[in-house]
Amino acid sequence: MRKRSLLLAAPALLLAGCGFRLRGVPQFAFHSLYLVAPAGSLLALELRRTLQAAGGSLVVITDPAMLPKAEAVFELLSEQQERSVVGLNASGQARELELRLRIRFRLHRQDGTELIVPTEILQQRELSYNETIALAKEAEEALLYRDMRTDLVQQLVRRLAAAKA
Repeated sequence: MRKRSLLLAAPALLLAGCGFRLRGVPQFAFHSLYLVAPAGSLLALELRRTLQAAGGSLVVITDPAMLPKAEAVFELLSEQQERSVVGLNASGQARELELRLRIRFRLHRQDGTELIVPTEILQQRELSYNETIALAKEAEEALLYRDMRTDLVQQLVRRLAAAKA
């Protein structure tokens, strides 16, 4: 019984000893953030929802009239979805696609001080393709783009939390 409890406690002790800890609520160097993004941007919508649900003291401002009260401004400079054929079969039909989601953004204070200089992040996924099940592949493509957006939003939240005043 004693050996069993020691074996069960060993992984927890090893993790505690190496400095491992769960990622907590992100702490930002600013208390209010204004989001500037193209109208209809799904990435900006997901970023706003994620920041509001993060559970910190950060206030996300979306009203342009409140812009002067924002301590920091996040600008989504561009958001591009790209699709390219990377594999063909013997008859020249597409068999494999590469999907890319590329964003450029910057973070600055009201006085123009750059907290994050214009930066580009790229996510990409491979997708096998078969024209006989084109509708299913379109749905899979949409799902992969949504997954890439979610990954990019998580990266953005971590980068925003790492930005120092």
